[in-house]
Amino acid sequence: MNHPPPQTLLSTIQRFQKHNILPNNVDHSFASSAEESCTLLQDLINATDQVANSLDIYSSTPWSNPKLVSLLRQHSSIVHRLYLSDAQQIIDALRKRSGSSYGEDVPLDPRHTIDWCVSRLETWGTSVGMETFKDDNRESGGGISVVLGGKVLVVDVDFSVDALNPQETEIKISRVKTSYAISNSGSGTSNSGGSISLDAFLKDCIQNFCSEVRKPEASRSLEEAARLGTVILDQLRYLVMLDRLAARKEDNGLKWFTDVDQLCPILEDFAKSEAEVVASSLGLTHAPLDIFLLRSHTLPLPFLVSPSISFLTYVSPSAYLSLLKNIPTPIPQNHQNFPQLDIPLLSLRSHLLHHHQGVTIATLSLSGPSDSQLFPASMSMPNFITRPTFPLDPRGSDLEHVFPQLADLSMMMDTSDAPPGHYVWILDFTNGGKRPGVVMSQSRMRDIELVVNPLGGMDDLNSVGMMSFGTGSWVDLLLNTGNNTSPERYTAIYKSPTSIHPPLQLRLTTPEEPGFRLDKVPVHSMKEVWGILEVVREQCWLNGILSGCDWTPEGLKLDASELPPETEATEDELQAVLSGNITPRKIPVNVFLPLNNIASDPLFGTPDLDSLSIPHLQPRRPKIVMTSPERPPISGLVEITIIYDETKPRGISVEVSGAMGSDMKPDVLEEICRRGGGLGLSGRVWSNAHVLS
Repeated sequence: MNHPPPQTLLSTIQRFQKHNILPNNVDHSFASSAEESCTLLQDLINATDQVANSLDIYSSTPWSNPKLVSLLRQHSSIVHRLYLSDAQQIIDALRKRSGSSYGEDVPLDPRHTIDWCVSRLETWGTSVGMETFKDDNRESGGGISVVLGGKVLVVDVDFSVDALNPQETEIKISRVKTSYAISNSGSGTSNSGGSISLDAFLKDCIQNFCSEVRKPEASRSLEEAARLGTVILDQLRYLVMLDRLAARKEDNGLKWFTDVDQLCPILEDFAKSEAEVVASSLGLTHAPLDIFLLRSHTLPLPFLVSPSISFLTYVSPSAYLSLLKNIPTPIPQNHQNFPQLDIPLLSLRSHLLHHHQGVTIATLSLSGPSDSQLFPASMSMPNFITRPTFPLDPRGSDLEHVFPQLADLSMMMDTSDAPPGHYVWILDFTNGGKRPGVVMSQSRMRDIELVVNPLGGMDDLNSVGMMSFGTGSWVDLLLNTGNNTSPERYTAIYKSPTSIHPPLQLRLTTPEEPGFRLDKVPVHSMKEVWGILEVVREQCWLNGILSGCDWTPEGLKLDASELPPETEATEDELQAVLSGNITPRKIPVNVFLPLNNIASDPLFGTPDLDSLSIPHLQPRRPKIVMTSPERPPISGLVEITIIYDETKPRGISVEVSGAMGSDMKPDVLEEICRRGGGLGLSGRVWSNAHVLS
């Protein structure tokens, strides 16, 4: 038996000398790799203590033989070089292999594909710790059944196979049935029915893999088959984690499986009531999806990407238009218990599985186990927390749902079968690390912190300049990713799709507020989820409007094709200048993002607990302010303010100051902004004033 070599002083600290051992861009506790960084830093502190103690022992040892000291130094130098060489070779080999995927090894003979698919399912079940059993009934005209068994969870998968023509018949999953084995003190073990939604979810996952594998060789993608296989493996691994928690006898362990099924009808019923309020305010029978998301508490989508609940938080105008264009005919009708939206839920779920551009989805799932104590326990302070708010349906304030928790895992279950550490419910915005997180401003990150931990960070909420952190504005993170420069302003050219006004020369002043990427947030209750998603949807609304143009740091030369070519002045143009009716080549528009800094609120001046008793604080509403010159011959400035306001029929409010001669109604401007033309409102107001002049 080979034993690992004993550690030396050099090997103890060598792992910390590797390049980029700490994950990059982990500057807050809501980053994906925050727990990993915390654990590595703790290991570094422990290694430092070990090295310091060892060096103290060496220094206290009397060395009287110079030759021995010289040999020890030579030996240490040789060992150090060998260790560095071996480590570098291993690192290089792993880096070259990182990310490589050769796809699934699908049999060339189609007759063997069915048995191969069954064997892959058995392999995945075994690899995550489940027992597998196969029952082949093809000789008697039946199919193949595979049983995956855990401590509590049992999954039955039935493959439908045509034995007469196996080469051309598609592999079909006829049934997936989950059940729970419950231990009874008197009668031993009994079975309880599982989740119908979980059955359908697992069936779709396995069917997608089999369908891809069974495609003709010309259209089959081995890489896509490997990806779909990884999806199945991830779902089984997650279910096994829940299975180990449900295996404990105390406090009805099945709640780890049943909690999602019990919560989903409540969330769907509440979303339905909010959709009815939105539709009624607009005089419609079905609420528009984009307006519903701006005004309501997201759209719950159970079992979308995992055996849990996902929340659709935001869709951009372009993504919403794409959804409208892809509605199938005839239009499928939503179930009467679901929210009545203009986008059918079946069409929406299918679209979200393959298209992620312009949408924000948060997935609630259990994460663990982890030894890191990065996230504190829940602190319920309803009189202090201003989120979530319920302007559409006040009944939501009465909904109190706490997710299953284990106070002390080591005392409540057998730790011999479960990995050490604690489990945390996570609201993930990265789809398991496959997508970047949401760009957030510092003030909204603090709002999120106050939702999950009202007293967290209270002592360091004093005003701190952005440049003291050496970071740029959150706008830089959104518009200028990967560039180390932080310009004071950005410029862009906005052209009207219908050419009803000259191009707008937009000039955006970046707010002096740093930004971060929100990857995941620990949560303990449904109210915390709603409160976090309220903050995120406001930030996504801002990000969506700003992302509607191609911004360039001020000072860089713009593409000459973006502006009309310059020509010689004519007599008519001269007369137009003298009369004040000249049509400009471009209209300058200054864009500002008013900074609502939480540190400027006197409530947070000191961490005195007496100040926390002030109730009923209203959340700050994000807004965008644009100023542009009046239409000649009128002098002055036009100021347009776009305000996020979930109490308005469209979820936004537009205020116009100035604009003499323009009578555009606010609801028209709100509709333009809703359709992605928010940055072009100055041109619309200018055009309308020109018509009336």
